[in-house]
Amino acid sequence: MTSPQTAAHPGRTENLNVTAFTPLVTPRALKDDLPLTPAAERTVLAGRQAAAGILHGEDDRVLVVVGPCSIHDFGQAAAYAERLAALRTRVADRLEVQMRVYVDKPRTTVGWRGPLIDPDMIGANDMNKGLRLTRQLMIRVSELGLPVATELLDPFAPQYLFDAVAWACLGARTTESQTHRVMASAVSAPMGFKNGTGGGLKLAVDAVVAASRPHAFFTVDDDGQACIVHTRGNPNGHLILRGGRGGPNYAPQFVAEAAGLMEAAGLPPAVMVDCSHANSGSDHTRQALVWRDALGQRQRGQKAIVGLMVESNINAGKQNIPSDLSQLQYGVSVTDACVGWDETEALLLEAHGVLGG
Repeated sequence: MTSPQTAAHPGRTENLNVTAFTPLVTPRALKDDLPLTPAAERTVLAGRQAAAGILHGEDDRVLVVVGPCSIHDFGQAAAYAERLAALRTRVADRLEVQMRVYVDKPRTTVGWRGPLIDPDMIGANDMNKGLRLTRQLMIRVSELGLPVATELLDPFAPQYLFDAVAWACLGARTTESQTHRVMASAVSAPMGFKNGTGGGLKLAVDAVVAASRPHAFFTVDDDGQACIVHTRGNPNGHLILRGGRGGPNYAPQFVAEAAGLMEAAGLPPAVMVDCSHANSGSDHTRQALVWRDALGQRQRGQKAIVGLMVESNINAGKQNIPSDLSQLQYGVSVTDACVGWDETEALLLEAHGVLGG
């Protein structure tokens, strides 16, 4: 249960637009209550090692980050994870499959911000509950032997959750953010950086470089104490092509441009192609076209393509969040439209065959 709110301190110059403060569980208390199990820890460490090896050319498999655009039902997410964990085993010799467990959604204006912020989907914003349910899910997924992939958005979330994360990314809206770049420098997992919404690639390469360097920034420690954290930099950054306002950017010339920019910056030319978003024109039925094109480039010798990302759910499409939540369709996204499970399985098995040819 969420702790009681306290009123904002009255004053003439501060908290003028604040209605209340709600105490938040400390990272240490949440981790003590929901510790990372030995099985989950093994999965996290193995997933990080595999992703880093692929990014640096030491592992010739392809990193595949696949799963719902956003989690909205934790039980359905666990059911999806069980299917993906079994499929991961079947393709593991050629694909390193990790599951999207995206719980904190950036919004262009307003809208539901994900289960980390509003797990009940009613505007109550019970973030204590969201943290607990998210950590439970990440541990449960990892215990299946399936590494967790997520997006870094909220500045405090890593202290609560990122010991359970094998791979993370910055989205198109945050790649250019100085705050998020320095946060990424502290993340223990490999990090992907998406090109911005405009489609330009250099700002994302700049972000990879920035996050690879030492930084200092404000945060909280495990006891909730405000502190300054000093980082050594994240050596496992890479670029994610997701398209932009000018259209898709997964074609060979864009991949070559991305690889060239990374090499010029002294980085390994490691590129992941996001099959959704602007690359598919936000049409989930076109994700397979992007997937096959990127795989074809890889098959023809473009080794800079080291990863693929697909938005996938149990059932295809998307739905609006109804006022009566009992009317939600099972396994259908409430944010971006996703491909369904049958197509997901077919795409991964197809890739496994292509990469073995």
